[in-house]
Amino acid sequence: MSEIRLSSEKRLRLFSGRGYPELADSVAAELGIPLTPTSAYDFANGEIFVRFEESVRGCDAFVIQSHAAPVNKQIMEQLIMVDALKRASAKRITVVAPFYGYARQDKKHRGREPISARLMADLFKTAGADRLMVVDLHTSQIQGFFDGPVDHLFALPLLANYVGSKVDRTRLTIVSPDSGRVRVAERWSDLLGGCPIAFIHKTRDPRIPNEAITGRVVGDVTGQTCVVIDDMIDTAGTITKAVDALIEAGAKEVIVAATHAVFSGPAAERLRNSKVSEVVITDTLPISEESKFSNLTVLPIAPLIARAIREVFEDGSVTSLFDGMS
Repeated sequence: MSEIRLSSEKRLRLFSGRGYPELADSVAAELGIPLTPTSAYDFANGEIFVRFEESVRGCDAFVIQSHAAPVNKQIMEQLIMVDALKRASAKRITVVAPFYGYARQDKKHRGREPISARLMADLFKTAGADRLMVVDLHTSQIQGFFDGPVDHLFALPLLANYVGSKVDRTRLTIVSPDSGRVRVAERWSDLLGGCPIAFIHKTRDPRIPNEAITGRVVGDVTGQTCVVIDDMIDTAGTITKAVDALIEAGAKEVIVAATHAVFSGPAAERLRNSKVSEVVITDTLPISEESKFSNLTVLPIAPLIARAIREVFEDGSVTSLFDGMS
């Protein structure tokens, strides 16, 4: 009778959707592994087909897809990839979504509204995902929507270290664009040596998307270099109004720092024509040539994602990547 040998060696496999393959290539390069060959195409009516060209049985699978425009297509493709991996007997499936779609719909503002961020989590769980890995969720409570581990990565150290190396910290003020981001502003302040904090009082009509009314600046910003921080820049309406309010309040210059450059519609033009000194973002989302401008700085997010994937694969600590953050 021949002997049966069981291999306990784990295999890390990286898979990319078609939404943002450049980011997946960068993550693969950081990890020193190739992307698993994948065949994907659209049928004439828009339906998506995916097939992996190599065996994935027993592997530790990481499926990277940032939910860029068109958002619904990228989400559906990632769901189909997860389903294919589950049916092909992958041992563990981690959904890596650097930008998590529908994150702004995390609660009901009025009756008869959905909580779409929760629906997203349910869809990935039903498709077969064991774990989620995301970067800078709109609100941390979304982690509780997924019935399994969620690795919530922070771009804050990356952004703060860059800004801290560029400006005089004794003349620096961190500005939250609204009262809801004050806690994040406090983390920025801690990392940059306890610089002062200000915030902008604004109101928003939940019935009108992508539009806010910017009010007064709360805090003294006279003669200061102000850093407006946010998780995403969509149409840039709120951000550019905040920049104007700060300049009117006596700020010397204003820098904008955000993780996700959604850059919908007039965003790039608004930022290009604004009084902002520099816009600092990460590349969690693809940025078209038309959306780039002279004072835009893009920081690479792939090293952070690759380190997190390695920690998860080796059963290490993702939290250790952010030691020192409160």
